[in-house]
Amino acid sequence: MNSELNKSLGKSKFDFRKYAMFIALVAISIFFQISTKGILLKPMNVSKLVMQNSYILILAIGMLPCILTGNIDLSVGSVLGMISAVAGMLIITKGLPVWLSIVICLGLGILVGAWQGFWIAYVRVPAFIVTLAGMLIFKGITMIILNGNTLAPFPISYRYIASSFMPELGKIGPIGISTLIVMVVLIAMIVFYEVNKRKQEVKYSIVSTSHNKFITKILLEVAIIVFFMYWLSLYKGVPIILIVLALLVVIYTFITQKTTLGRSIYAFGGNERATKLSGINTNRIFFLVYVNMGFLAALAGIVFSGRLNAAAPSAGSGLELDAIASCYIGGASASGGVGTIIGAVIGGLVMGILNNGMSIMGIGIDWQQAIKGLVLLIAVAFDVVSRRKKG
Repeated sequence: MNSELNKSLGKSKFDFRKYAMFIALVAISIFFQISTKGILLKPMNVSKLVMQNSYILILAIGMLPCILTGNIDLSVGSVLGMISAVAGMLIITKGLPVWLSIVICLGLGILVGAWQGFWIAYVRVPAFIVTLAGMLIFKGITMIILNGNTLAPFPISYRYIASSFMPELGKIGPIGISTLIVMVVLIAMIVFYEVNKRKQEVKYSIVSTSHNKFITKILLEVAIIVFFMYWLSLYKGVPIILIVLALLVVIYTFITQKTTLGRSIYAFGGNERATKLSGINTNRIFFLVYVNMGFLAALAGIVFSGRLNAAAPSAGSGLELDAIASCYIGGASASGGVGTIIGAVIGGLVMGILNNGMSIMGIGIDWQQAIKGLVLLIAVAFDVVSRRKKG
């Protein structure tokens, strides 16, 4: 066993493709930090960057399983807008309690996902067509509900998740106690995950890095978390939505990597016919992927309208493209079966920093769209070339 481990370690090399987007994220951040004369990474702007892109990241987390099956969902922007409109109607117009309205909106998102999942999974209408139809249908419903008007404002309790920060319980030096608690929990989770992953690699003799590199990786991850939490504490502390995003990342990373359902989604994207012959109910997998997308689109709609403090007819326009681009930029394969939740989040952050950095520099929306399109093309081309070299 030891000889096999040594052999594996001897062949180990840096997997550039695996860390390419993280390196790109760091490089883009440094570029815009210099170009904006230090404005980009100011604590206040970092907090706003997280909050402004939270709904894109939520959509990207939901979009990844769709892309893993080799498909996309073009309707998520319209679903987000429709949920915003429904929330506005229920809370502002009808006066329903916030908690009940949120439950209804999340339930409606699940029903929307089930509707589209039925046509895609069981009738086998191509996902592109079903979700394109959904984009038009739900955009129309949004306009019907709002009748061309904007509903505002939402009560503070509805906006709490999207716009508020964790209340501090005091301070220990420059860091608030609540921020410190979040930092310790995140560090514990990262260390637990990495150590458990290492044990599995040793158990099955597939260790790809030396012990020193493994320790260095953990220390680097811990240092990033400590610095990030400290930086947030210099403004108002930890945004509530950051906690929600962290929970979503942990939950969906666990589902995609450690459960039968997650492995089935990857297998589906790799080869649906082989997956079906192995006894997996591929129709059910397909259906659940789109139900989940509907749920997260509804959650993103709640966050979006809470952040905007209004339900507008134009809400959600074009957000499906940002979500799809985030996944592809984060390393997901256009052919399915390849991609990670962390990668999708990193891709979303790349898009967010590009938007924020170019806006601070005064670059017009026309050039911003062109540059983002170019970044997407390069990311997908990189994936295609990498797969061709491996194949």
